[in-house]
Parts: sequence; C-alpha cells; structure tokens
Amino acid sequence: MDSVSSARDSLPEQYRAHFETLRQEIINFTEVHGISRESLGKPDLLREVTGKLSIPYLERLALLLERFEYLLKHKEPKEITDPLEYAEEFYHLREQYNFQVELLEQVGILKEGSILGIDSNIYPIPTLEQIAMRLFEHREKLSIKHDQGFTKLLLVPFGMSLDSLQETFKQFLLDYAKKHPDFPQNKNSLLAEHFYVGADAGGNPRLVYNPGSFPPKYRHYQTKEQILDGQLAFLCFAPGWRVLLLQSPADVKKDGFASIPLEHLGTTRGSKILRPDVEAHKTADDYLHLLLKNQDRPDSPYEGESGMTPEDWILAYMIHLSETGEPLDRFEKGGADKSILIGAYFLFKDVVPTAFGAVSPEVAQLGFLDYRSKHDFTGSRFVLEV
Repeated sequence: MDSVSSARDSLPEQYRAHFETLRQEIINFTEVHGISRESLGKPDLLREVTGKLSIPYLERLALLLERFEYLLKHKEPKEITDPLEYAEEFYHLREQYNFQVELLEQVGILKEGSILGIDSNIYPIPTLEQIAMRLFEHREKLSIKHDQGFTKLLLVPFGMSLDSLQETFKQFLLDYAKKHPDFPQNKNSLLAEHFYVGADAGGNPRLVYNPGSFPPKYRHYQTKEQILDGQLAFLCFAPGWRVLLLQSPADVKKDGFASIPLEHLGTTRGSKILRPDVEAHKTADDYLHLLLKNQDRPDSPYEGESGMTPEDWILAYMIHLSETGEPLDRFEKGGADKSILIGAYFLFKDVVPTAFGAVSPEVAQLGFLDYRSKHDFTGSRFVLEV
C-alpha cells in the first residue's frame, strides 16, 4: 500500500485521480479474468496466465498496462489521438460492439451487415470505426456522461418494423429457454397488446416517437418514416439505427444495464456534474417533463438524454439477458419491474408504451400506461444518443 501511495503522490495532483482510475481498472480486469496481481510484474508468468484470453481481452489488458506505465514514467497521461484507442480506453468499445453484432447476426436481424427497413430501404450497421470516431469527436461533451456511468453501448435496428422485431424477440426468448432449462419456458414468450401490431407502419401510424408532451400537440412528434427520411436527408452517420449509451451498473464488476431504482433507493453518480438516479413511482408526464426541462441545459445532470422506445427496450433486454442470464426490468431488491418508454406514444389510445421484464408465466410483455398514472414498481430509463 505504501508503494502505491508513493507512486500516486509522485504525480502532479491533477493526475492522481487518473492514476487511481487506471489502477482500479487493472485490478477489476485481473479479478474478473482470474489473473494474479503478482503476474503483472513477471512477463513470463503473465504470458502463461493470459494465454487463454481472447485477442480483444489481451488488447484491452495491454492498453491498460501501457497507459499506466506511461503515466508513471512521464508524470502525465498519454494523449489519445486515435479514435479507436480512445473508444477502447473509455468504453471497451470493440468488445461491446463485437458481442452485439454477433448476437444480431445469430437472431437473424443482421443479414450481410444490414437490416431491411420498414420503408424497404437497406440500412448497413454502423461500423466500429464510425462509432469510435463519433465518440472521439464528442469526447469533451460525453466525458460528463461517461463520468455518470453512460458507458454501455446499445445498437438498435430502429428502421426495422416493430412487428418484425417482436417476432425476432419471441424466437430469441424461445431459443434461450431451450438452451437454459432454468429459464421460464412458455410458447407465449412475449405478450403484446393487440394495437402493437403494425403500430409503426405508414404515414399515419398509431405509434409515434419523440413526443413533445403527453398527449403530444399536433405534429409535436415524429413517425418512424419521418425519422428515417430525416436521417437520410441530413446524412446521419448511422441511418436506420439508434446508437445509444446507457448507464452501466454502479458495481463495475456487473454486466448488463443499470436497473431502475425504486423510490428513495437511488444513488448519485458522477463527479463533474452530480446525477441523481431517476427513480420509480413517477408518472410518464413527470419523466418527460424532467427530460424536456433539462436536456438542452449544459449544467443539467440530464443534458442530452432522451426516453426509450419499444425497439430500444427489446434490444436492451436481449443484450442484458445474454450478458447476465437475468431478464431486464425483472423485480429485484431496489429495482423496478416495469419500464415506461417515454420515447414513444400511442396517439389513438392516448397511452404510453411500457415493458415488463418478467410476467409470470410469460417472460416479457409490451403494454401501456396512462401518462398520468404512477405505480411503486414502475419507472423510466433514460438513454443517450451518440
């Protein structure tokens, strides 16, 4: 401990926090992968114990050790000028990206690197390099959100029809249950209200996005077709897709996405701008008001954040289950079991879409809620679009 303190104290004060961050990341990595700390200082032993690691994990460890050594030697952090190196350093992007691309291919969403949009257009998945460049270009602004825990990537094939995505989700749940006997098995693996069918299709759909209020005023929302047209018209870097960052669990050793805390059980994350958790037991109207009031304020802890859509939640569930073996938004100590998806709205029902993580005996359910209703175990998860 004395040697650690001595090494830290030898650095200029402004870099000591960076020292602790790098050191803790190395410790976490070694614990997760069963690498003894003593092997870090012995090249032969390190090669032996890391021999079974995949190439992305080896690259990650090498990068951490290189940056730590540079900090100790030069008394300042190594400046990052390469977008891929930056994205790997702060987001472990390659590992997250490869995992999600592989899953999208396995379930049949991604075919030859693309999806078929609801508008019959072909939308290629954004590349690792494109996302890394995006993160790098916006690193100054994103640093505050990173500090608040927004480090989990989510690739959403938003341009697909919701019908197709639901069918894929159902099959994913059935296939997962076959491979995992302890997981609930039911042919009705996903229940969805009847008005979800074809909800996002056409120029006058039932389901709209980015509502400006509940209920939305005339044209203060967008249809899926309008969003896709806008992405193409304004040369969006990832047309047909939503590339999101979600909060990781506060416990850095846990995979998956952070749960929605129950009322009075949330914490505060971040050091540059403190961000209190958005807790359960509020109305959809409350959550939307909180977002709209704060999303354009640079001093706000919720700057730049937005609400989830049904498409976002389905992909988040699939990723979370694949990483953790647990359903997303399944009731557990301190977590809500229903998510209000305030990034969308059913116009002709005047309700907000919701999602249940685990509804016995079914596994998951897409439902709805009056925007003025609130319940103890119902909350909303905010996301950050890259």
